[in-house]
Amino acid sequence: MKKLAEKKKRQNIGEYIVYMYQMEDLLRSYQFNMDEVHQYVIAHYPVPPEEKKEITDWFEALSEKMQQENIQETGHLEATQQEVRKLAEIHWDLLKSDREYFAIYHEAKPHIIESIIAAEGQDIGHEIQICINGVYGLLLCRLTGKKLTTEQEKAAQAFGKVLSYLNLAYMEYPN
Repeated sequence: MKKLAEKKKRQNIGEYIVYMYQMEDLLRSYQFNMDEVHQYVIAHYPVPPEEKKEITDWFEALSEKMQQENIQETGHLEATQQEVRKLAEIHWDLLKSDREYFAIYHEAKPHIIESIIAAEGQDIGHEIQICINGVYGLLLCRLTGKKLTTEQEKAAQAFGKVLSYLNLAYMEYPN
């Protein structure tokens, strides 16, 4: 898990963020009971025992960090959200300087506005957080077998394009 997370972070920051959200929710679904995480998740990974030990250690560290940051119920790890903020900075820079990105963003903007309206006053974050949440929501729907409307599919596709472009820029962005 740790190796996969590190690989995703190096190759596609959007995928990494979504993956970390998924791991947070996985721990929440087991109410941070590491025995159950081991029994129902880690035990089923087709890897040698020493790698299962690494995975267990990674989940335990993730669990501890989530509890330290008091995000057992909702929210995301600060380190992950730092990456979201970096993507947002890149987004704002690109809007001012990159016509191709502006066009991609323009396709996503109506869906972003629709998400804000659907939130009915709830703070759902900035535009890039909304894109990430949209892509993560698509993943959750697919995992649970829920059918998406055509509009939801279009929104997720537009959000994915924004995040893909931002990923390319992120790889070149000075950290």
